[in-house]
Amino acid sequence: MKLAGATYMEVQAAGGGIIFTTSHTKEASEDQLLEDFVNLSEQMLRCGTTTLEAKSGYGLETETELKMLRVLDRASGKTPLEICATFCGAHAVPRGANEEDQTKLIVQEMIPKIREEKNKGKLQNLENIDVFCEKGVFGVESTREILKSGQSIGLYPNFHAEELNYIGGVEMGAEIRARAMSHLEEISDAGIEKMAEAGSVAVLLPSTAFILRLKPPPARKMIEKGIEQYDKKSIFFSGVIVALGSDFNPNAFCLAMPMIMHFACVTMHLSMPEALVAATINSAHSLGRGRTHGAIAVHRQADFVLLEANSWEHIIYRIAGHEAIISKVFKKGELVYSK
Repeated sequence: MKLAGATYMEVQAAGGGIIFTTSHTKEASEDQLLEDFVNLSEQMLRCGTTTLEAKSGYGLETETELKMLRVLDRASGKTPLEICATFCGAHAVPRGANEEDQTKLIVQEMIPKIREEKNKGKLQNLENIDVFCEKGVFGVESTREILKSGQSIGLYPNFHAEELNYIGGVEMGAEIRARAMSHLEEISDAGIEKMAEAGSVAVLLPSTAFILRLKPPPARKMIEKGIEQYDKKSIFFSGVIVALGSDFNPNAFCLAMPMIMHFACVTMHLSMPEALVAATINSAHSLGRGRTHGAIAVHRQADFVLLEANSWEHIIYRIAGHEAIISKVFKKGELVYSK
C-alpha cells in the first residue's frame, strides 16, 4: 500500500501510528494501562526478560505523559520485572502543533512537571529521556535542547537517532555524551567513530528494521571498528558497544528477546556469542547497569534463566522455540517463573 510515495509502514514509523495509539492512551484509565502493562510483562518474563526499559511517549501532552510515567512507577509493585523508565514526550509532533511549539511544551512544561514529581519522591523508576530525532519530527537542535533539559534534572539521554534519514543526530548525541542511541539504520561512518569515542551504546532493534523493511543498521561495521590487523596480529581498541532491544510497541509486537537475538544473527550478521552479549551485559550497560546486571558472576545481581537444552545456543538457534526450553527464570536469586 502506498501513501504519498511512502509505504504505510514508513508512515507509521514517521509518526502516524504513534498518533493513532496516542488517542487510545489518552482515553484509557491509569488502572487499565497498568493492567495491560502487567499482562505484557508476565509474557516477557516467560521469555526470559528480567529487566525492562519502558517508555512513555503515547501522550504527547503533559497529563497523559505523566499518567504513563505514574503507571510505570506503580508497575514495580505488580511485577518481578525491574523497570527502567524513560520519558519520551518527544515521540512525535501531535496534529495541530509544530516542532517548535512541541519543543517549548516539553522543555517549559513537561520537564519542570517531572522535576516537581521527582522532588516529591515520585517517579522513582524514571531514569532516561528519549527523543525521536528524525527528519520531519524533531530536528537535531530541537533534540539537543530537549535532551539537555532532561539532563538538567538528572535524566540520561537514550534516544532514537538516524532511523529513516541521516541528519547528524548521532554526532550531536556523542557531543552531549548520550548514554545510548537506538535504531541507527542510517548512521554515518563519522557517527560510528564519534559513538566509539563518546562510549555511547548503540541499541539495535532488528525486529523494527525487519517489520518496516528498512536496511539493517551496520552492526558488523560498528563491532569491527574495534579490531585492526597489524603485522598479521589482531589489535583490539575501543569500538562501539552494541546492545539489542525489542522496541516492543504496537508496530513491532515482539515480546521475546530470544527472537530478537535470532533476527540479529540473521539480518545483522552477529555471531551467537555476540548476540548473547549484546542482549545481556551490553543492554544492561545501556541502562546504567553494566556493573551489576547482565552476567552471572560474584557480586552481580542473580538474574538468570535455566534452559532445558544441551547447549545455550538453542535459545537463539530455535526460531520461536524459546518457550519450549526456558524452564525457570530467576530475578535477584528468586524464582519468578517456572514452566
